[in-house]
Amino acid sequence: MGVAAYLYPSLALVALLFVLLGRLATMRVGAIRRREVKMRDIALGQKNWSISAVQAGNCVDNQFQLPVLFHVLTGFEIITAKADLAFLVLGWLFVASRVLHAAIHVGSNDVVRRFYAFAAGFAILIVAWVLFAIKLIAGF
Repeated sequence: MGVAAYLYPSLALVALLFVLLGRLATMRVGAIRRREVKMRDIALGQKNWSISAVQAGNCVDNQFQLPVLFHVLTGFEIITAKADLAFLVLGWLFVASRVLHAAIHVGSNDVVRRFYAFAAGFAILIVAWVLFAIKLIAGF
């Protein structure tokens, strides 16, 4: 399998981030244009944005948490030539968990369902890191 195949899950996460950033920008610019929010009221923080804009902003912030560890692992897997089918499958499962997490976050924002999506991604990431460490230490 070529190196590009191992980068596709990372590219999918970047695409998810761009979609979420686009949605957030549209919401915030729209609120300012409709005069629902004044620039001086949001210059130092989020507290005056609508609940949905805060939700979207928090969702964007979440893309700089667990996904960062995934991107780092992807680089390590490729650099050390340890990337394999297991990593690829775990990568796509992680992407699916992040897409689900984001959909819940900007949708119903059901905290319990969102937590389960987060926990699934967290568990997948732990497994991926442990497998990488084993491959690295064991030399295969």
